[in-house]
Amino acid sequence: MVEQTRPPVPARGLHKAIPLERIFAARQRTAEITLHTPLVRLNFDDAPAEIYLKLETLQPVGSFKLRGAASAMTALDDSTLKAGVWTASAGNMGYAVAWCARRLGAPCAVVAPEDAPAAKLQAIAAQGATIHLVPFAAYQEIQRRCSPNGLVEPMLEAKLTAMTLIHPFADEQVMAGNAVIGLEILEDLPQVEAVIAPYGGGGLSCGIASALRALRPQIRICACEVETAAPLAASLAASQPVEITYAPSFVSGMGAPFVFPQMWPLASHLLDDSLVVSLAAVRRSIRLLALHNHVIAEGAGAVSVAAAMNGMVGAGKIVCIVSGGNMDASLLVNILSEGIQ
Repeated sequence: MVEQTRPPVPARGLHKAIPLERIFAARQRTAEITLHTPLVRLNFDDAPAEIYLKLETLQPVGSFKLRGAASAMTALDDSTLKAGVWTASAGNMGYAVAWCARRLGAPCAVVAPEDAPAAKLQAIAAQGATIHLVPFAAYQEIQRRCSPNGLVEPMLEAKLTAMTLIHPFADEQVMAGNAVIGLEILEDLPQVEAVIAPYGGGGLSCGIASALRALRPQIRICACEVETAAPLAASLAASQPVEITYAPSFVSGMGAPFVFPQMWPLASHLLDDSLVVSLAAVRRSIRLLALHNHVIAEGAGAVSVAAAMNGMVGAGKIVCIVSGGNMDASLLVNILSEGIQ
């Protein structure tokens, strides 16, 4: 693979690459909560590269989000935990924060968009969290502002303000937890040449990139988006944040009309590219993973495999982050039977 050159990451508070010492500290704090997930070869002889799967689907909550939630929450003191935590999430982060909160004895609230998948909301509620549904636009603004101010009714806003926000991606401790994935990849496949990670808010790809840039800067690190929601690819092409036309799809765990402004400096300097794949390619990858590796991946979890299988990063040793597997059963049946068009 051709070694990439890039400008240095600017020192801008939150937007600095996560320091290695913080990543190693997150690994130590979360060792008894999260799994060192397997890295396995894709069982497909005609693949265009030597593709490996980092199976975050096997975390106790079914997604990588447990790493960031556990990292952020184990960094809090007891009195802060006792006051409670909250997050804004369409599903997986809400589930992860609720799962950790139950085990740490902390009250938990989750603000979710009104169209969040029912299966994910049920999983959150089963952990004892209180769910507050808001319009999708308000949900995205809460993530953008890192605050509910003016976007929810006053009583709810007062309640959330009294709790600690565990932001789903724009938080150093959350990204430090995600960055542990990068450490594990280097331990299990030292010869890795490229890593592909799904891009939603940016906390996963930028966390992993923080670890890899510090330890193996020659590795190519690419984000991946779907054709109906690819603001990062458009922004990288324009060398500045741009807004795109966003269309919801079955890939519910990622996508927005814009790159969240608090993440743009970091993403634009740490990531080599954002690879855009079609919904049809994601469906094929979900089927491929199920039939050949017996892995259940949700839409966002399969985008990296779709990019690798389309040859978007060439040959060599490529690691695809299979970020989550929490998919509605009926949707999975439809995709496996090629019923989604």
